[in-house]
Parts: sequence; structure tokens; C-alpha cells
Amino acid sequence: MFPVFDEEDNIGRVLAQALELAPRLATHFEIVVVDDGSRDGSAAVVESWHERDPRIRLLRHAANRGYGAALRAGLRDARGELVFFSDADLQFDLEELEGLLAHAGDFDIVAGYRMPRRDPWGRLLLARGWGALVNAVFGLQVRDIDCAFKVFRRHVLESIPIASVGAFVNTEILVRARQSGFRIHQTPVRHERRRHGRQSGARPTVILRALYELALLYRELRRPVAAPALPDEG
Repeated sequence: MFPVFDEEDNIGRVLAQALELAPRLATHFEIVVVDDGSRDGSAAVVESWHERDPRIRLLRHAANRGYGAALRAGLRDARGELVFFSDADLQFDLEELEGLLAHAGDFDIVAGYRMPRRDPWGRLLLARGWGALVNAVFGLQVRDIDCAFKVFRRHVLESIPIASVGAFVNTEILVRARQSGFRIHQTPVRHERRRHGRQSGARPTVILRALYELALLYRELRRPVAAPALPDEG
């Protein structure tokens, strides 16, 4: 599954790679693309691929709802027992998926971490601070929280609510999964710099939204659970 926002220059190559790889890894598969209100020709590119191969499916948001909303829509709509997602910006080699699937039989979530992470120094510094904050607040021992290269077993997605509409979504999923007792395995994946398009994760509005959603989840998880009512013996 690939969430997309203004990735016209990348999504065609991503789909070509996915269609070349998927038959080697699975007999039955689908490729779901969620276009989150792109202003360029991303949706048209995906539609042209769908006409050639119906295993590619396109979900469209009329307006941009946010990364988390796009990811949530795709994860909910995907129909396989194993659900993989990655960004459509060509920063990952999809061949790395085979390494994640090697652990999928023993774990509920297999999460990649970028090794090495090839982002500008400012983004690396921001990511380090974000990781430290999340660990302090939730005690989540994950090396690369926001790495967009993960495999989920279907029962995980069916069991946990996903409320985030912004960049906090990766953290929310992992925090809720750990709270529910699901097993998480981490494995390194290669990472490349973005060549086309623009990253949006470091924008002030994105950061503020993530902090707001972090506070909401923290408050929710600290809320005391009401004790069940005792049966009336009178």
C-alpha cells in the first residue's frame, strides 16, 4: 500500500518495481494506492497503470486530508492477510520487503529502520528529538518510529483504532500495538535521498499537528478505566 500526495514523478516507477517484485513473493496480491488530494497528475498515472493491471487499485481523496488519514484509509481497505506499506517517494528499495517477510510468521508487526538514514542534517536532528520525546512519553523502544516500511498482520489492523490524521500515525499505531501485546520486530532497510518532489514532514504545521495528536493519545491512555459494575444481588 502506498499513500501518495503529489508524487507524479515517482509513482510510476514505484508501481513498476512493485509489479516486478510482488509475483516473486506472493501468489495473490494487490497494490493499493491512496491519492490524498494530489494537485498534480499522480492519480492519472495510477489510473493508467490500473487499466493495464487491475491488481492495482486507486483510492482517491477529493482534498488533502493528511498523511495519517491516507495511511489509515489504505490499511483499512487492504484485503490481504499481510499488509505492507511504504511511501511512494523512491527512498526505499522495495526488494527489502523480502527481508521483512522473513520475520512476518513470528511477529505481528515487522518494522524497518533506516540504516543509514540519508536525510538532510536538520531532518535527522528533528527525528532524533522526536524519537527521544516519544520514548520518554510512551516508553516505546523503537529505533525509527516514522520509517515508512512496515508489514502488519491483518488482525493488528482490525484490533486497534487509528485516530491520527497527521504524521503522528506511525507512532500511534506502534504505541497501541504494544499496549495490546502485539509482537514487534525491527530490521534494517536501505534508505536513499528523495530525488523528485518535496518532503513535507518538517513543516511547522505538520510538527504542531503531531505534537497535538501525541498529547491526545497520552491523555487517552492515562485516562482511568472504569471498573465493571457489580451485579445487583438485592
